[in-house]
Amino acid sequence: MTLYLIPTVLAEGTASDVLSPQIREVLMSLDVYFVENIRTARRFISSLKLGIVIDELEFWELDKNTPIEQTWERMKNLDRPAGVLSEAGCPGVADPGAVAVDMAHQLGYQVKPLVGPSSILLALMGSGMNGQSFSFHGYLPIDKTERKMAIKHLEKESGQRGQTQIFMETPFRNNQFLTSLLDTANPNTKLCIASNITAADEFIQTKLVKEWKKELPDLHKKPTIFLLSTY
Repeated sequence: MTLYLIPTVLAEGTASDVLSPQIREVLMSLDVYFVENIRTARRFISSLKLGIVIDELEFWELDKNTPIEQTWERMKNLDRPAGVLSEAGCPGVADPGAVAVDMAHQLGYQVKPLVGPSSILLALMGSGMNGQSFSFHGYLPIDKTERKMAIKHLEKESGQRGQTQIFMETPFRNNQFLTSLLDTANPNTKLCIASNITAADEFIQTKLVKEWKKELPDLHKKPTIFLLSTY
């Protein structure tokens, strides 16, 4: 049995630029998927115009609230190859699809990741920061006090380890998060903001915190990756 990890686009209308022909070939051979969001998955496959009848496909939701037992039963009883689709980018990376991948290994299935866009890796590539040693932290705490402590800890870790620190925020909270980040971080800390990666209005820029304070970008509802470095 094979479980295919199928990257999706980061920005609408970019499939021809960021997805390999292999992804299209695999999609045409599958009819069952574990997906973070069924509506998004259906729309993504439809947008590729592969001649597939979407209503003939089987989609099993796998998000952060999906019971582990439910996914295990579905994985255990697979009788044909299946795919894993993320909401955006690469499944299994900052994504609940990792649960299905772990189960596939336990069951002795072949796991086949396909090449595609990762906002985390693309942001790191474009940041100019250390790509030899880095750490991804997902979402920082929402609580203001805890968030401030987390940012200070990341600065310390970056300085001690010579390590790039990578994190993100929910898009509709980006502007408030950026303000909090700039108020907390050392003025001489390097900060890269990578927003709407692969889209026509892609924005990737690295500056010192004190330089960012002079002119804030509008990140509202724009998927964004933040990278921090103090070395």
